[in-house]
Order: sequence, then structure tokens, then C-alpha cells
Amino acid sequence: MKKKFTIYYNRLRGQLWFRPLLFCLFSVAGALAAHQADGIGINDLVPNIDTESIEGLLDTISASMLVISIFAVASMLSAFSSASGTATPRSFKIVVTDDVSQNALSIFIGAFIFSIVATIALDNGYYEKAGRFILFLLTLLLFVVVILTFLKWVGRISRLGRLEHTIQQVETVASKSLSTYIKHPYLKALPIKDKFDAGKVIFANTIGYVQHINLESLQMLAEEKEFRIQLNCLPGKFVHKNFAIAHLSSAHNLDINEIQKSINESIHIGHTRLFSEDPRFGLISLTEIASRALSPGINDPGTAIQILGSHERLFFLWQEIENNTDETVEYDRVEVPKISIQDFFDDAFRPIARDGAVNIEVMLRLQKALTSIETISNPELKEAAMQHSIKAYNRAEIGMEFKDDIAILRTHCLFNKNL
Repeated sequence: MKKKFTIYYNRLRGQLWFRPLLFCLFSVAGALAAHQADGIGINDLVPNIDTESIEGLLDTISASMLVISIFAVASMLSAFSSASGTATPRSFKIVVTDDVSQNALSIFIGAFIFSIVATIALDNGYYEKAGRFILFLLTLLLFVVVILTFLKWVGRISRLGRLEHTIQQVETVASKSLSTYIKHPYLKALPIKDKFDAGKVIFANTIGYVQHINLESLQMLAEEKEFRIQLNCLPGKFVHKNFAIAHLSSAHNLDINEIQKSINESIHIGHTRLFSEDPRFGLISLTEIASRALSPGINDPGTAIQILGSHERLFFLWQEIENNTDETVEYDRVEVPKISIQDFFDDAFRPIARDGAVNIEVMLRLQKALTSIETISNPELKEAAMQHSIKAYNRAEIGMEFKDDIAILRTHCLFNKNL
């Protein structure tokens, strides 16, 4: 239940309206809570603050915050549009959840609401001497917070939506989901060893991408009905109504219709892929940026080279984390498939090798990245790096017309000793 709440909370945090709503509620509560100071007997201990001085500050905040909020929204929308246009439309989900920008917008709107509520309460005599003093302190504090937030946000908005900053954001998100996968490749369940021979098939009830699998509810269902479940999908998998998302194995007669409904409720399917639980989606989005940069209309090989550096850092997570993989099994009635290392390499390098096949600088950087990844002490990574080195060279050999470029590239290939 706690994990389910965390998932829904994280999704709400990603909504642009969520934080402004929270700050609005806090602002209203703060403006009204100042009145509570009138009942704790400190009237003789605090100075008498003139109502007009407080109203002056509140008027200044209310007059400026609405304008700044509108300016902030316009700037953020411009940044979102820029990120989608210069990088990839998939990066929009990451840019829109930028913490600094969302916090700034929330504080600006919250300050405006605070000033309106406090002004109405002040004009109607809601506060006495102690209440006015506390309200004055809250207003000063809010004024300082707004100024500091604005200064920090100006520095952030100047970078938000820029291609380089967007690449860093996508890499950061990809690193989080990939690290989680490397630590728990089977999601704390069991790996699939043998397919169920006479297993009962569970089909998806909708069409779309698997976004989240609630393994806790699947485990509870399997324990209650005394069966084992073998999943045939992971977050990021596109399924349809004739796709078998799971197979069951049980010695008892089961109500398949009821169980199918329960399993489909535990496997959330949506229209798009999500970065948080899909370790391949971050690699795909980075590669899309590189492919866009290598298109004839843009012709920006430098961005593709930068993306290859991002991929190299991401694949080295296997070296940093793999030795600390958590083998704890919490869901012993659920078996989960493993993502092939080849799939990760295809997502990261195949499109770049295809679109950059005629560019010697990009292909040299690609071969160097694969050579670097091959040094990681993981047999699967070594094998995949070798295969992609061969495939990338073959593409370049077909695409490049200048023989000297091909000769130079050949000396940097992993398989050079075998040629």
C-alpha cells in the first residue's frame, strides 16, 4: 500500500497544477493562522504594527505576483516548446517536472493568494494587535522568499529548454531508472527458468504501454488463490487485447475471469511510456535526440557525440552497481522476465550507427564508446559491444565513400585484430 501511494504521489508531483495548489492551500492557512496569535496572550509583548504598513506590503505583493506568475507560465511554456522542438517530444515529460520552475511558479501564485486573503481579513478587522504582528512577520518572510526564488528561477529559466540542459535532464532520469533496474533486474521477484507447459493464459484487457506492475497485489492474489504467476511483460512493453501478459500454474480449478480482472488491475497500461520504471525509455529518448541532430536538415554531429558520452556513462552503471545487486526475493510466487542486454544496446547505438554512418567523427566516437564499454567485466556487455562494433563498421563501410576514413575507423574497431 505504501509503494502504491508513493507511485501515485510521484505521478501527481509531475502534474503542473499540483504544487501551485498545495502552495495556495498553505498560503490561505498561513494568512488565517496569524489570527491564532491573538488568543495566546502576547498582545503586551509585541509592537503595534500599523494596518496601513501591512496593507502596503500586501498590495505590492498582490500587484506584482500575478504579473510575475503569468510571465513565469509563458516562459515555462516557451521552454517546454523549445525542448520538444530541439530535442525530442518525449523530453517534454521531464522538462515539465523541473523542480525549480514548478516551485517558483507555486511560490508566486501562493504569494498572490496569500496577499489577497490577508488583505480581505485585515480590512474586516480579523486581526488584533498580536495577529497583525504575526501577519507582518509572515508577509516580510514571504517577501524575502519571493525575491530569492525569483533570482534562482531566472538563472534556471535561462537554461530550461536548452538542448544541452535537456540532455542532462534526460540522462539523469535515465540513470535513476536504469540504476533501479540493475539493482533489481527481476523487481524483487523470481526469474523465469522454465515456461509453464500447461499454464492458463491471462490476456490484456486494453491496448497500450505497460507503465507499472503492482507485484505486491499479484503476490497477495497468488497466495490467496494458491497459484504461481509468470509475467510476460515489463514496464515499457506495448500490449494488445490478444497479448498474453501472464501465465498461471495451479493444481486447483481457478475462476479465470475473476483472476484475469484482478491481474489486469495490477498491471497498469497507458497510452505512453514512463521514465520512472522503464529503464529502456531514457536510452531511447537520448538516442532520438542524437538521430534528430544527425538529420540532414539539422546536421549537428556534435550533439550525437555528446549523446554517445551520455550512453557510455549510463552503461558504466553496470560496473558501479552490479556487484551490489540486491537478490532479496519478496514476491516468491511471481516470475518476471529479464530485459536482454542486446535490447539496451539496440536502443542506444543502432539508430546512431544508422543515421551517422557517413560521418567519420560520429562513427569514431561510437567505436570508442563501445571499446570503453567492452572493458566492463560483464560477459553479456562484452559480447553486445563486439556485435555492435561489427555492425556499426559494416554500416560505415557501405555509407562512407572516402577510403581513408574507412581505414581510420577500422583501426578503432573492437574487432580490428580479427580483420
